[in-house]
Amino acid sequence: MDNKRVLLAVVLSLAVLIGWNLLFPPVPPVHQKQIKNATTRQSQNSVSTTVHSQSYAQTKSENVFKFNPARGQKITIETPLYRAVFNSQGGILEHFILKKYKQSIEPDAPNIDLITPEALHKGPLGIVWNKIPTWIKAEWSTNGGDKHLAPGQSHTLSFVGRLGNLELHRQLTFYGDSYQIKETLQLINLTSSPVQGEFSFIISSPGLSKENNRYNRTRIAYFNKDGLHEESDKDDLKPGLKIEPPVQWGAITSNYFLLSLIPGATDMTFKAKLEKNIYRLALSQNIQIAANIPAQISCTYYLGPKDEKCLSKAPGNLQAAIHYGWFDIIAKPLIKILNFFYKYTGNYGVAIIILTIIIKLLFWPLSQKSYKSMNQMKKLQPMMAKIREKYKDDRQKMNEELMRLYKTYKVNPAGGCLPMFIQIPVFFALYQALLGAIELRHAPFIHYLPFTDMVWLADLSAKDPFYITPLIMGATMFIQQKMTPAPGDPTQAKIMLFMPIIFTFLFMNFPSGLVIYWLVNNILSIAQQWWMLKKS
Repeated sequence: MDNKRVLLAVVLSLAVLIGWNLLFPPVPPVHQKQIKNATTRQSQNSVSTTVHSQSYAQTKSENVFKFNPARGQKITIETPLYRAVFNSQGGILEHFILKKYKQSIEPDAPNIDLITPEALHKGPLGIVWNKIPTWIKAEWSTNGGDKHLAPGQSHTLSFVGRLGNLELHRQLTFYGDSYQIKETLQLINLTSSPVQGEFSFIISSPGLSKENNRYNRTRIAYFNKDGLHEESDKDDLKPGLKIEPPVQWGAITSNYFLLSLIPGATDMTFKAKLEKNIYRLALSQNIQIAANIPAQISCTYYLGPKDEKCLSKAPGNLQAAIHYGWFDIIAKPLIKILNFFYKYTGNYGVAIIILTIIIKLLFWPLSQKSYKSMNQMKKLQPMMAKIREKYKDDRQKMNEELMRLYKTYKVNPAGGCLPMFIQIPVFFALYQALLGAIELRHAPFIHYLPFTDMVWLADLSAKDPFYITPLIMGATMFIQQKMTPAPGDPTQAKIMLFMPIIFTFLFMNFPSGLVIYWLVNNILSIAQQWWMLKKS
């Protein structure tokens, strides 16, 4: 049993801190098995949810004709939150610059632009009719101009397009204190007979994070009756993704930012595709337009940060886009607590330290039992050694005698592992929160290394550039190990000697905020162990 305890402790530690980012990625992707199961179920009801190469194929006309921004007039909508630049040729969005968020922590770093020139030929905020990109093929006009909105103000920008015998009337409404853009689209049939066709609202963007960033991947997300689904595998996105209605919203997303389409009706199909590193979404609907009777459809766009306050004001339960993985239910309260402490400290690093102290106090009774159990085990080690020696050739008898020894002295050999089990969810939850919370993006703790002008812990969501905190954390683990009763098994003792080294290397690439949490937790544990040893 003692060997099982050793194995449990070692395997648990290694599994948690080596394999955990494989088992628990920053955001849970939608599994292809889930998609296939959904496909099978819906196919039986004559409604398909499939991934196939033809679901969102580019049309011949789009391959031949390219969007020429010079054809249209530039129209700028500016609010305290963003600056949006539209092209009157179809109402295409050329830039959407977030005023409160920069690309890096450098003082002169440019602001985040969610739309770049590379995405223009994919028609961000464009309309597709029967697979024809109207921003390329239709003739457009507008009656609006540049507008600067203050908080509380709104403004509507109108675009009118003509594509054969079809007129498109677009009305985009902006708000001075929101990242939402609401669209009302009217399709007018100028012929004397009904017209059948498919239209699509479009949104497109390049990747929202650096290429191959495993901790912050650009991904496609959507929310339906089964909850949140995400897909970040590029090989799965290149053929195309098609989800039948009802879909509450679809989005291009990263850990921190979101470009979302929220349908105004429940019968719209969600499509997505990755092509030449451009992510493209569509909300599509088949519609019949009677002669001279406008057909009206609406949707809401959200382009901005994954901020809970902003998302909660959007329709379609868009705040569900904020998800911190397997331990989301723990991570969200932790973020709320951190934000509460931040109001008073003005520093998220200090807020993390306060949170660590509170967590340690909550786990104090369990830690006391753990240390007590370890001290009891230490006293039993001479007797355990004799049993191992006596029954070294009879493994079963050895385990029976060890179990009898534990029972006689009322010792739980696994008691020392309990606090670690309990703290694992908190550890994972805080990790996910530090990687995914927009509040902690570029949040500084100690901006410069003391007595130097070298930038140090200026971003708690990034690793320590000088590896100072991971090294100190490893040292505290070594001190903890020295204060902990030595294992009775020499092999176990040797294995445990390597644990601080392994942990140190693992933590080198973790967010510095998480390292600070673990470092402070170790220091508090050392203090608690010292106090326990002094009492005993």
